[in-house]
Amino acid sequence: MKTVNPSQSRRRALLALAAAASLPALQGCLPVVAGGAAAGAVIVYNDRRTSGAYVEDESIEWRARRRLRERFGDAVNISVTSYNRNVLLTGQVPYSAMRAEAERIVADVENVAGIANEIQVAGLSTLSERSNDAMLTSMVKARLVDEKRVSARHIKVVTEAATVFLMGIVTQSEAAAATDVARTTKGVQKVVRVFEIVSDEEAARLDRESQKSKPAE
Repeated sequence: MKTVNPSQSRRRALLALAAAASLPALQGCLPVVAGGAAAGAVIVYNDRRTSGAYVEDESIEWRARRRLRERFGDAVNISVTSYNRNVLLTGQVPYSAMRAEAERIVADVENVAGIANEIQVAGLSTLSERSNDAMLTSMVKARLVDEKRVSARHIKVVTEAATVFLMGIVTQSEAAAATDVARTTKGVQKVVRVFEIVSDEEAARLDRESQKSKPAE
């Protein structure tokens, strides 16, 4: 009987999950979530966010995408990713005025604490480019699992135009490890850190709290 390496199994599962999550983007749904959809498949439990923050992040993303879609329709490709109420905006718009307006629209969404506006003024990405971004997201996540230098459940990965954005509540050493993994992943052109940095003590406290909220197996 063939023996299956557990880490290889986890890697294949992450790749398959990320590929499946990218399908709505490939079908042209707007706002398109090039890497955020794959990142959204992160394990909920053991997340360092509180359950309230997790729910609010889901609400922020939904409300922001709806408002952007109502305002811009198919004229833009904007991804919205919220982590601990801090929002990352990525994608492309044809005019700089749209970039600024998109930020204002999202800033008005309830519970948004901050915005990192990484929207580019450029032509909208192609289906092939979005597919490549989804695959890069899955590759980075899989390498985080395989290398075990930092817990993959603490890192949210978003990819746009081969640029990898890293989000999460992490320590300095965890941020450095995750950045190195992403930077050395084949096909990644650039890494942008959008982390919330905490002390080792605070990270340990958050981990204890998340374990308390984990349901019984």
